[in-house]
Amino acid sequence: MISRREFFEAAAALAILPGRLRAGAQRVEAQGRAVGLNGTTAESVEVVRVCDGSFCRARAVNRGSSAVRLREIVLFDVPIELPPQTALYGEGFQMLSQTGGTLAQPVDLSQYTDAGHYKMSASPGSRAYYGLLTLTPPGEETRVFAFTSCERFSGRFDIGTAPRRIAAVVDTEGLELAPNESWTLEEIAVISGPDRAALLSDVAARLASHHPPLKSKTAPTGWCSWYCFGPRVTAQQVLDNLDVIAKSIPALKYIQIDDGYQSAMGDWLDTGAAFGGDVRAVLDQIRKRGFEPAIWVAPFVAEEGSKLFQQHRDWFVKDPGDFSGAPLRSDRVTFGGWRRGPWYALDGTHPGAQEHLTQVFRTMRQEWGCTYFKLDANFWGAIHGGRFHDPRATRIEAYRRGMQAIRRGAGDAFILGCNHPIWPSIGVVHGSRSSNDIKRAWDRISTTARQNLSRNWQNGRLWWNDPDAVCLASDLTDAECQFHAAAIYASGGMVLSGDDLTTLPPARAAMLKKLLPPTGIAAAFEDASLRVGIVRLPNARVMCLFNWDDATRTTSFRLQRPSTVSDFWSGESLGRREGTVSLDIPARSARLLRIT
Repeated sequence: MISRREFFEAAAALAILPGRLRAGAQRVEAQGRAVGLNGTTAESVEVVRVCDGSFCRARAVNRGSSAVRLREIVLFDVPIELPPQTALYGEGFQMLSQTGGTLAQPVDLSQYTDAGHYKMSASPGSRAYYGLLTLTPPGEETRVFAFTSCERFSGRFDIGTAPRRIAAVVDTEGLELAPNESWTLEEIAVISGPDRAALLSDVAARLASHHPPLKSKTAPTGWCSWYCFGPRVTAQQVLDNLDVIAKSIPALKYIQIDDGYQSAMGDWLDTGAAFGGDVRAVLDQIRKRGFEPAIWVAPFVAEEGSKLFQQHRDWFVKDPGDFSGAPLRSDRVTFGGWRRGPWYALDGTHPGAQEHLTQVFRTMRQEWGCTYFKLDANFWGAIHGGRFHDPRATRIEAYRRGMQAIRRGAGDAFILGCNHPIWPSIGVVHGSRSSNDIKRAWDRISTTARQNLSRNWQNGRLWWNDPDAVCLASDLTDAECQFHAAAIYASGGMVLSGDDLTTLPPARAAMLKKLLPPTGIAAAFEDASLRVGIVRLPNARVMCLFNWDDATRTTSFRLQRPSTVSDFWSGESLGRREGTVSLDIPARSARLLRIT
């Protein structure tokens, strides 16, 4: 099943039975290897795996008489022989990185990759996939490789090409393992089956069992200032859109002020002069009109000129190469930041930084009245290559401690993670951005749709997916706009408008209103091509048909029994149908069909 023989080798290496996730007889084995900082095997470290049916969790024990620093622990490393056209999907460490394509030709689904943009290294000659990897050879079952916990360490799957091998690797970040000390590593599973969606559902359930999701009854709706006004947003622009929402689209509950209100990156409680008004006064107006105040914050970063950085340099992640204890400039190890950089990263293990985060969010929640926080640039909270105040903490622990401090201040407010480390965010956010930023161009409309729909398995199970804003005020064709709106609907997640609603054409406004309220139910797709999906509502089904191509394409689906078919947008009936239904879908367009 990797080929079949190689899949069983990988499964046997973990003492795991292929199939749906299940518990079973427990067994203990001493396998795997620990790798020191110099890249050689640390012979004194024994890797002991305890497996329970489909699940394995390893423990690393230092049997030697001296401490050893470990770069990583390899849980298995086996050869694979698969057809070049094997469909591949791999998650990234951070939100913006995903991989599709095939085993022979992997395709980055975003230009902001872990390796290229964020400078995260994999094993030499390998490509890394973090948390989850699926492989589906033509005509065969899907194989899923997954880390089903992320409590302390980041787990990844490296695929090498010469010869082709797959390795399961736990990043131990060069931490020191003392004599007779042991580390409990992350849980891992290798499973297979004909129903890819069901396998991914099982993975989500297991992740949720280790990291109970934050609860929010319904997927949020609202309006976001960024995609119409950017960092030059003014108080008056927010209030003008609030007027339109109150009169015409009251289902948009949260009114979110995005990046641009603050005086500096890091000084979130200070209003910048360009905003043209007191943030708190605008938030008060939102609340008085019966809507929920929402605000954007990048809690883990600060620019050099900010008050926060100038007054509390000791709260930031340190540069390990600077013996004076200077803060680490993020561009030395990763992307330096998209605006007013290079940024410095708050150290989530530092008590002072934790108190600061709690105080900022307590102020915004209790005094400003914010009930929704969009947390951006969260990746920097888990920055690699730095030194933390707690020398025994991993970057996963640093990030999660920082998020816990934020939650203490935010109270019952909704927390959205954006540009965040995906697996480390499970259980600490209510919502998760599932794609790159949207733009009003077909290329970005299609790429963000693919990114979002590839993560449908997470929606409603780990959190509410945020497919980013609905942007319908543009020069896109009506078909392309409908494709965009259909992808938002099929995601089953949050719906936030990104348009200046004071100028939105009526037909496009009507399309926005059809998306409200969100169903909360993501489409399950036949395969990774994302051409045919189905949303299973309590009293109906909605078929989601996507044509990603530049030419008309005939798309078919099968009805299990005679049904009435109608167009979701117009309500137009396509009549009573049965058996196989085939439709010609024009280029760059989508159909949503309601089946009753």
